[in-house]
Order: sequence, then structure tokens, then C-alpha cells
Amino acid sequence: MIDALLRAATGRRPTGHARPDGLAGIDAGGVTVDLGGQRVLDGVDLRATPGELVGLVGPNGAGKTTLLRTVNGTLAPDAGAVRVGGDDVDALSARERSRRVATVPQDTSVGFAFDVRTVVEMGRHPHRPRFGADPDPDAVDRAMERVGVTDLAERSVGAVSGGERSRVLLARALAQDADVLVLDEPTASLDIGHQVATLDLTREIVDEGRTAVAAVHDLNLAARFCDRLVVLADGRIRARGPPETVLGRDTLRSTFDVTAAVDDHPTTDAPLVTALADEESAPPES
Repeated sequence: MIDALLRAATGRRPTGHARPDGLAGIDAGGVTVDLGGQRVLDGVDLRATPGELVGLVGPNGAGKTTLLRTVNGTLAPDAGAVRVGGDDVDALSARERSRRVATVPQDTSVGFAFDVRTVVEMGRHPHRPRFGADPDPDAVDRAMERVGVTDLAERSVGAVSGGERSRVLLARALAQDADVLVLDEPTASLDIGHQVATLDLTREIVDEGRTAVAAVHDLNLAARFCDRLVVLADGRIRARGPPETVLGRDTLRSTFDVTAAVDDHPTTDAPLVTALADEESAPPES
């Protein structure tokens, strides 16, 4: 964990690279979802390839969580389709979906007072045969060590802090060993150090070749760690592309209704967004 903090503190986001052949990407086209009589997503396209971290950004209620739910197959779109590894996720069995897509949810609550190790072991369920041993018995230990929750193994998951539960659920997703990682506000309940460490670890996993899509509330963290950003507002895509092209003043104003200054971060070179009060004015964009 300390190593991750040091790496993340000293350089800009790495560029994703290709994972070996045969691992899954995401290809969602024309995704439309109506919930409670309201259109939450309207013809949304989303693509992410192995070795790429795509960030979803936008105001509250933009449809980010709903889009992630269509990717992991927990919500079927009313129109359009989501393909993972070339297959429609809705046509896959729950077991096969779980082998392809692992999710770190925004809600960290766990319904039962399991110990932390048991919660992480749940990620191995898609890989365990009905009878017999786990084909990768060390997967749980590796995941817990990588996320830094080994010392919590025997504690009840209900007795750890919200930030620690977020890390436990990330360890569960890593133990699942899926090609695609879906993260819904993975840093929401974390302190600043663990925010950076969590996204740095996600970046490492992606650079090893997996595909990841994450809803990220903090625009500066999104700019620092993501290869591309997709800006959602009112259920539609407003912009997409590398952070340096997406995070412009006009897009920020039209999407978030905020005046902002956008500069290059002095250490990472990623875009640095500073929201301004009404009486302040942003300098001209360079």
C-alpha cells in the first residue's frame, strides 16, 4: 500500500497497454434504460478495451450507476445491448457473468456479519466446482495482501470502518479474477491516502491487461488515473476522450453548471480542475 502511494505521488497516470489475447473488453451500444417512468439512460454508447481504464464522470443523477449496472448484468437495458468479450451479458448465466465482470459497489454495507476473509472468499464462487476444491486456492490471500486488508481477516466486516469495507470489497473483486472490473465511486468513503492508493492499484491491474470502467466523483483523480473519460449528464453522453481534451471550461460549465479554471498539474501533468466562486473569473484557457 505504501509503495502504491509513493508511485502515485510522483508521476502522471501510466498509459494502458494490451493484455494477452482472449481477455474481455466492453462494447455497449444504444443503451436505454427507463426506471420509475423516467428515462435514466438514453442511447448511451460505451467502449473499453483490455488495458484501458475508462472513467465515468458527471453530476449526481446523471446515470453513471445505472450504466455500470447494465455492464455487470444486474440491470437489463430497455433498448440497446452490452457485450462483454463479444457476448451479450444478458444472455450469459449468472455464473458466467461473474467470471467475466467483477464489481466494487458504491454501497459498502454487507447483510451478514461474516468475517473479512469470508467476504473476500465470496469472489471465488464463480470458479469453484460444485464438488471439489478451488482451482486457485491462493487467490484470496493474494487479493487481500494486494489491497492491504490481510490484518483484518478475522474481524467481522460489520466492525470495520466504511473505508476498510471499501477495500475489502475491492479485494473480493480481485479474488474474482474477472477480465472486467466495474467500480462505482470506489474512493467515496476513503481518506485521501487510500483514495490515491485504490486508484493506483486499479491502474496497476489495468496495466496488467484487464478492462476497467469506474464512476469517479473527483475530476482530478479521474484525470490523473484514467485513460479516457466519458461525461454523462441527464442520461446522455456530453463528451468523451482523453482527460486533457474532455475537461475544458465549456464542458464543465454545461455539465456541472460551474465556472472552473483548468491547468496542468505541476507534478503529474494531468488536468487540474479548480471550481471558482461566482465572483471569481477563470483565466483564459491555454
